[in-house]
Amino acid sequence: MESTSAVRPVCAGAAPQPPARALPRAPHVAANAALIAVAGLALAYQLFGLPLLLHAAGGPSFALLASLVPVVLATPIHWGLIHEGIHGQLLPSRRANEAVARLLAIGLAIPFDAVRFGHLMHHRFTREAFDRPDVDDARGPRWLRRLAWYARLLGGLYVAELLVPLLAFMPACVARALVARSVSAEGAEGADGADGADGAKGRHVQRLFANHAADPMRRRRARRDGLCSLALYGLAFTLYGKAWPVLAAAMYLRGLWLSLADNLPHYGVALDEPGRARDFRVPRALGVLLMNHHLHRQHHLHPTLPWGALPALVRADEGTAGPARTPYWHAALRQFKGLQPGVGVR
Repeated sequence: MESTSAVRPVCAGAAPQPPARALPRAPHVAANAALIAVAGLALAYQLFGLPLLLHAAGGPSFALLASLVPVVLATPIHWGLIHEGIHGQLLPSRRANEAVARLLAIGLAIPFDAVRFGHLMHHRFTREAFDRPDVDDARGPRWLRRLAWYARLLGGLYVAELLVPLLAFMPACVARALVARSVSAEGAEGADGADGADGAKGRHVQRLFANHAADPMRRRRARRDGLCSLALYGLAFTLYGKAWPVLAAAMYLRGLWLSLADNLPHYGVALDEPGRARDFRVPRALGVLLMNHHLHRQHHLHPTLPWGALPALVRADEGTAGPARTPYWHAALRQFKGLQPGVGVR
């Protein structure tokens, strides 16, 4: 497991923050265990419970289809638990932490090692050239750039994650080349060109991603996890039978949330903003549903704290000249304004 201690959020221009060690670190194991049960039950119902009910009822009905709403609403919890596992905060035991987070990732059919590596790189290089998909890089036809952004936003990111395990079945040299090319296409050479400091950093990031794609141990784990997800969902589609579009729709809706939420706290964020991320407002009950994903600036400033400790950071910030918190759902819809010309570029 990659060490979370290597993560250093880039906080250019960040305002002084309360020391993380001075804040209470209350145990969240019981809460995490309860949420693991919620996520597991929602997934089991989606994959196995609902198709049995559909067969018993003789086909889809409004009540049965409406029962998918709680399943989709459990998606932020499911991802939030994986996220806690990535940062080593899910369970006290390192082995249990990784095993449960990996099983949860298999349940969402996303590659745990690739997602973990990409997320930790995101923390290390927040809003650097490869990590700002919302910024128009002026490469290629404008209509194609806009189409790519909206496709990513409307579920395309999740579809890409579903396909990532295929790289592990390709020759390592091919996987390495494909990943290096994709990172370069996202701006790995830097906004200032290949000869500047940004270019050197971009090539370094590109090498890190390429090396990850070619690592033999990670490739073995990716093949194993990918086959487990394929078997799990293959069985589920078999159980659904002619009602398979119901399962496909549920997968899409869960993937839609994952895609919408991925870059939401960083959309349009400049490099001089604290943590290069933003906090948002939600009702307290929804904060649990989101596992405090709406307090993303605090997470970037203090990535080793568990999700339940983030509200205390916000309370400690009250009365300071921090950025205003807008409603989370407003920020989600704001992404549909499209690509941002030059926002966040040095």
